[in-house]
Amino acid sequence: MPFKLAEILSHFQLHGDLIDIAPHDAGHINDTYVSRLQTRKGLVRYIHQRVNHHVFQAPEKLMENIARVTSHARQQIIAAGGDPQRETLTLVPTMDDRSFYQSPEGEFWRTYEFIDKAHTYETPQNFRQVYHVAYAFGRFQKLLSSLPGERLHETIPNFHHTPLRFAAFLRALDADIKNRAKSVKPEIDFVLTRAADTAVIVNLMAQGQVPERVTHNDTKLNNVLIDDETGAGICVIDLDTVMPGSLLYDFGDSVRIGASTAAEDERDLSKVDLGMEMFESLARGYLEATRGFLTKTEKEYLAFSAKLLTLECGIRFLTDYLEGDVYFKIHRPEHNLDRCRTQFTMVARMEQAMEQMNAIINMSMV
Repeated sequence: MPFKLAEILSHFQLHGDLIDIAPHDAGHINDTYVSRLQTRKGLVRYIHQRVNHHVFQAPEKLMENIARVTSHARQQIIAAGGDPQRETLTLVPTMDDRSFYQSPEGEFWRTYEFIDKAHTYETPQNFRQVYHVAYAFGRFQKLLSSLPGERLHETIPNFHHTPLRFAAFLRALDADIKNRAKSVKPEIDFVLTRAADTAVIVNLMAQGQVPERVTHNDTKLNNVLIDDETGAGICVIDLDTVMPGSLLYDFGDSVRIGASTAAEDERDLSKVDLGMEMFESLARGYLEATRGFLTKTEKEYLAFSAKLLTLECGIRFLTDYLEGDVYFKIHRPEHNLDRCRTQFTMVARMEQAMEQMNAIINMSMV
């Protein structure tokens, strides 16, 4: 290991004697560890992460976002009579009261208090869990709707700017550096016939019809801690991509991930569909948490946002395939093409079900 973990930990305001520290399987971007310390009251645990500054190229700004967001969420939770130790992440300050420690080697480290008796899940165990995860994300956005001060930093600029994703696709298609375009004409045509869709939400935001909000931007199931006893989604985690955006992006991506009946890279497209019971559970949870918070236009475009975010993801996979698989990791030839086809199949299913999706959303708002 190129760094000495015990030495890293010594720079944080931890209480107790270190017993051990071990890798923790949490995410694919940052290096994560869990420590155990002995205190007078018993064992306590902490989460330690080395921030991947190659992906997040301004770690100081990222940590400023997280510090602001968690502090404000804590205030809102206390005011509502909740438990801030379980309902939001708690940063442990460094010895000089900063939110992160930068080592002499230039590595960025942060520490969170560990939330006990709660777990994340890679796949939903039941519809009730889908409801609670969606509720947690909706509540997270509502908590942060009153965040004071300046606009948050964009940790990944233009992350969900679909017109820019479409423009990148057109450049890749024009260059065709791997001579692959001729073999994926149906997929190319699928994108080109939906070109007008790509700018819808960006245009609504530019026109002031959809407000900019604090958004999570990675609304998948395993980014919510589920309480072991109650089954409720108690805490939204992985806050690296929290930044300004449209909540339509968060909702849309949660449907893309959470309501699909198949894996993202499923090759048998007959297995790919929009699970309407999953969608209904997700919509009910999210809309109950955001009741009285969403604008009329946001409500109108919730179902469309699911289609758009799925289309955007498919465009990104197709772009990477045309460019020679340089961004997404692949584990077999045409892996990105398989991913692309899965997303486009979901888009087609959503287009067929759009009337039903809107009906479910309208019923969930009653």
